Amino acid sequence: MEFCQKCGGVILVQNNKAICLGCGSKAKKRPKIQIVEKEREKGGIAVINEKENAVYPVVEITCPQCKNGKAYFWTTQTRAADESETKFYKCVKCGHTWRIYR
Repeated sequence: MEFCQKCGGVILVQNNKAICLGCGSKAKKRPKIQIVEKEREKGGIAVINEKENAVYPVVEITCPQCKNGKAYFWTTQTRAADESETKFYKCVKCGHTWRIYR
């Protein structure tokens, strides 16, 4: 909605003409605003290597399969919310994964 600069009345635009409803004067038309959006060039698809980007803490725990002394760990809520989380371990050496319920 536009307003007249002389009287503050509402400007009515009809048939490409702008007239103030308050004082009847012809109002200057404002330039049209155009929104232009340029499309960027499409790039390639990024491939994420999970092994390179995975950052897990390493703890000292014995692997049940190869008896190595270090493993990564992470926790996940696998049961009801009022029960404790499940801790998963993955051996640094052989990659064996096991879990411990608390």
